[in-house]
Amino acid sequence: MSLVACKGKTSGVQDTLFSGVIRVAVDETLSPLAEEEIAVFEAQYNQTGIVPIYTSEVDAITLLLRDSVRWVLATRPLSGDELESFHSNKFFPESIKIATDGVALIVNRQNADSIFNVSTLKKIFSGEITRWNQLSADSKLGEIQVVFDHRNSSTVRYVLDSICGRGNLSDRCHAAGTNRDVIEYVTRTPGAMGVIGVNWISDEQDSLCRDFRKEIQVARISRAELPTYGNSYQPYQYYLYTGQYPLSRDIYILLNDPRSALPTGLTSFFAGARGQRIILKAGLLPATMPVNIVNVRDQL
Repeated sequence: MSLVACKGKTSGVQDTLFSGVIRVAVDETLSPLAEEEIAVFEAQYNQTGIVPIYTSEVDAITLLLRDSVRWVLATRPLSGDELESFHSNKFFPESIKIATDGVALIVNRQNADSIFNVSTLKKIFSGEITRWNQLSADSKLGEIQVVFDHRNSSTVRYVLDSICGRGNLSDRCHAAGTNRDVIEYVTRTPGAMGVIGVNWISDEQDSLCRDFRKEIQVARISRAELPTYGNSYQPYQYYLYTGQYPLSRDIYILLNDPRSALPTGLTSFFAGARGQRIILKAGLLPATMPVNIVNVRDQL
């Protein structure tokens, strides 16, 4: 929805908890979830207009720090330095956890290697392992082509912090642009390994997610030294809940809204019962809603 259209929709309406027009910044890895939440919110509160800016996590938080937006959807809370910067200007923002999702590894349908342990991933991302035949001697796929969405993305930060132990990424890793671009690259490149946000493939009721999953394999990840089918896991909601999927991360709303207006109203929706049900439906783990999962299929 354009800003012009939103202004027309809400002309003359005071900016309150549930009316007005605001821009918000969203980590692009979370855009499928954000789109669904915002669409339902605007339908329920028809005097609101939410204008999302889908960008990298670094750029989204920079917009918040510059007071260009008052609301960000991200995969980390504000840091101590960021809070200090806000406090020095008499602002007191909040970091509100709303869900848990994960980082998914995807490979081409032609690839026989789809089970990895965390230590092998570290060697791939750091450049110690560069070819598929270093993992399977009979592989003919050649070079491992690792692709992320954006160099400033939350998935890059996650890999650096949680897999590489704050080490450096290999210069063989490259950025495709967006999570959709990563999926499309892996689809047409047999030797590729893509790194994406789980919510791009987790919603079984979404036709786009189903179409994406037909084109790629979602890797199984293990903490064990010798990864097997039995000790490795895909990023199902159930395995996010039990903690068995190794590459999980939390989702936060970063809120700087001293007037307690529409940004606060949007936050209350995401964190409330209806917003949490949307998160549950999307295949992620809601922060405040009990989860009852009775069936887990074999494959995403």
